[in-house]
Amino acid sequence: MINSSLSQLARLLADKKISSVELTQLYLDRIAQLNPILNAFVTQNLDVSMSMSEARAADARIAAGDVAPLTGIPVAHKDIFCADGWRTTCGSKMLENFIAPYDAHVISQFKTAGMVSLGKTNMDEFAMGSSNETSYFGEVKNPWDISAVPGGSSGGSAAAVAARLAPAATGTDTGGSIRQPAALTGITGLKPTYGVVSRYGMIAFASSLDQAGPMAKSAEDCALLMNVMAGYDERDSTSLDRPVEDYTRDLQQPLAGLRIGLPREYFAEGLSADVAASVEAALQEYRKLGAVTVDISLPNTKLSIPVYYVLAPAEASTNLSRFDGVRYGYRAPEYGDLTDMYQKSRAQGFGTEVKRRIMIGTYVLSHGYYDAYYMQAQKIRRLIAQDFEAAFQHCDIIMGPTAPSTAFNFGEKADDPVAMYLSDIYTIAVNLAGLPGMSVPCGLGANGRPVGLQIIGNYFSEAKMLGVAHQYQLATDWHTRMPEI
Repeated sequence: MINSSLSQLARLLADKKISSVELTQLYLDRIAQLNPILNAFVTQNLDVSMSMSEARAADARIAAGDVAPLTGIPVAHKDIFCADGWRTTCGSKMLENFIAPYDAHVISQFKTAGMVSLGKTNMDEFAMGSSNETSYFGEVKNPWDISAVPGGSSGGSAAAVAARLAPAATGTDTGGSIRQPAALTGITGLKPTYGVVSRYGMIAFASSLDQAGPMAKSAEDCALLMNVMAGYDERDSTSLDRPVEDYTRDLQQPLAGLRIGLPREYFAEGLSADVAASVEAALQEYRKLGAVTVDISLPNTKLSIPVYYVLAPAEASTNLSRFDGVRYGYRAPEYGDLTDMYQKSRAQGFGTEVKRRIMIGTYVLSHGYYDAYYMQAQKIRRLIAQDFEAAFQHCDIIMGPTAPSTAFNFGEKADDPVAMYLSDIYTIAVNLAGLPGMSVPCGLGANGRPVGLQIIGNYFSEAKMLGVAHQYQLATDWHTRMPEI
């Protein structure tokens, strides 16, 4: 049951072979058993009565024939989405006791579809991190090896799906935070084109980069989730008003003649041998399916990390200025005057990595440095987008590794921020360009930890990408493998 696809679970529910209450209880029991080990869910947010109430409502809808494709199926939500009546912490002491008074657009979409919330998943504080070691609520363990990180910042969602604590989950991706943890935990994760999924009610890190997306076992599951998540929202000024799409439409499309671009920069120094071998094996499988590979270049890839770590902290500095101890969030218990309250509340409420990025962002936006750093980074961002534009003249899809290595051990990069940042070297450029990207499991490394294959598409090509991934998953079984936990 726990390894069933979303469509299989939907059929079981429709045929009355299982109820939503029973299915929800199955996952809640599994969470109770394994979450003390994995810390995938922020346990303070788990409210069994709310989940079971939603499951009973879903069963009533099914009985009345008022069903959507995923009605009654449980889902976990990254704790960056506001959910009415649920604690929404963003993995931070700053919001430890914040209970959201409204639903994010993504949450309301899932409610409308009749899906059941299992709770909120742990994450790097304010989505700042690549390992899920910066959460105020403690690190999330990788279910493939609990001595290893699950990736970040959506590590809680990734670990929950990988360990089958939930059949699906939501995540957000600012520089790779869906794809990188998906790769490190052996699941499928999709970052849509910027603006396809509303950011309303999603606590902001870097507004021009943040994008919500689905995390699940397979591309088919992600396509079904995208049918729920995507859509125009007038409350979000960056939401794109586009016709409704069926993201499952290309799942059965054959791959004969598909041109796969291989960026030489993604297969150069820094890529571990075991990851390279798994990615090459996946590419060989695609060639068997009728695709052809062509060499391409993304020459400004090496600049994506420095550009990102100018622009993202700048936007974070602005977005996080609202947490001042006045209106909501943490307030220092003792202070002298208003300025002292601001200083102590922010100093005590934010963790080390968040403070580091706020300071960097404030610096690059300050007088005398704005033109030298921020404006230059924006110019290079345009060049990075133009690299992709040129590459797609020669190929239909771009492929390569999602991360340069398999999951690293806890503490291995904690004292070296630059080494940590480099774990996103293959994913960040996609966010800077606003393109869609996804990761699918394609093997196991020398240490038995999962390897992810990254698929990058042109703007609004999510359905095509999901079809390309699905055909690979029909021919392989990496996406069905479960960790022994």
